Amino acid sequence: MATSAPAEPASAHPRAVRPAPGAVLELLKPITWFPPMWAFACGVAASGADLAAAWPLALLGVVLAGPLVCGMSQAVNDWFDRHVDAVNEPQRPIPSGRLPGRTGLWVAVAWTALSLGVGWLLGPWGFAATALGVALAWAYSAPPLRLKRDGWTGNAACALSYETLPWITAAAVLAGGAPDPRVAGVALLYGLGAHGIMTLNDFKSIEGDRRFGILSLPVRLGPERAARLACVAMAVPQVAVLVLLWAWGAPWHAGAVAASLLLQLLCMARLLRDPRGLAPWYNGTGVLLYVLGMMASALALRPALGAAG
Repeated sequence: MATSAPAEPASAHPRAVRPAPGAVLELLKPITWFPPMWAFACGVAASGADLAAAWPLALLGVVLAGPLVCGMSQAVNDWFDRHVDAVNEPQRPIPSGRLPGRTGLWVAVAWTALSLGVGWLLGPWGFAATALGVALAWAYSAPPLRLKRDGWTGNAACALSYETLPWITAAAVLAGGAPDPRVAGVALLYGLGAHGIMTLNDFKSIEGDRRFGILSLPVRLGPERAARLACVAMAVPQVAVLVLLWAWGAPWHAGAVAASLLLQLLCMARLLRDPRGLAPWYNGTGVLLYVLGMMASALALRPALGAAG
C-alpha cells in the first residue's frame, strides 16, 4: 500500500502567465456547495428560532457552509490531488494549467482564513464548528494525515463535515447554545448515511485512486461490493430516523421519510445493475430523495422543540 504520492507529472505544475477567467470559481466547485448549505438549512428549520428575526444570521451561516468552508475544502483537495486529477480529470483547473504555479494553494489558504473570519461572526459555537470543519478539510486531503487514502475514515470525515456538522452548527447558533439531543441524534444519523453517498462519489476516480494508492472503497472492495455497501449505509440510518420520528409523535413526517426511502430503494435496485455506470445517475436522483427526507425530519423536530420548551 502506497503511503505517499509518487513524483508528480509535469502537468501537476503547469506554466501559464495568469489564471484563466473562471478557473478559481471552478476550483471551488459550486456544484458541491449544496449538501452543506442544505444541511445548515435543516439545522435552521429544526432550531425553533424565529426566522423573521434570525434570517441574517441564518443566511450568513448558509454562505459559510457552502461557498466558504465547502469551497475551501474543494480547493484544498484539488491542490493535494493535482497528480491524481492529472489522470482522472485532466481538465480540472490545476492539471490543465489554467491555475498556474501555486495559485491553487494560495486560494485554499485565503479561503481558509476567510472562512474562519466569517465563522467568528457566528459566535463561539459557529467559530468552533468552522475551525473543526477547516481542520477536517485539511486533514482529509493534506499530508501527513491525508484521511482520504482510506475510504472508511476519509468518507466518514467528509460525510460528517458535509451533513452533521452544518446541521448541528445551525441549530446551536440560532438557539444560542447546545442543540437539543434529538436534533444532534438525527443529524448524526444522516451524516452516517452520507458515508454511502461519498462512496458513490468515489466511483469517478477509480483509475487514479488505484494508481496512486488511494484505497477508496470502490478500489478496496470493487465497484459491486462498494455499491451494495453504500446502499446499506444510506438506508439503515434512515430507517432509524423514521422509527425515532414515529416514537416522538411525528407520524406524518416519519411517513414522508419512509416514502423517500422507498423511492430510494427503487433507485438503488437500478444502481446495482451497473454501479460504475449508474453512480452519477444515482447522485442526481437518489441523493435528492435523501436530502428531502432530511428536511422532513428537520421540520418534525421544530414543533417537538417548541413543545419541549
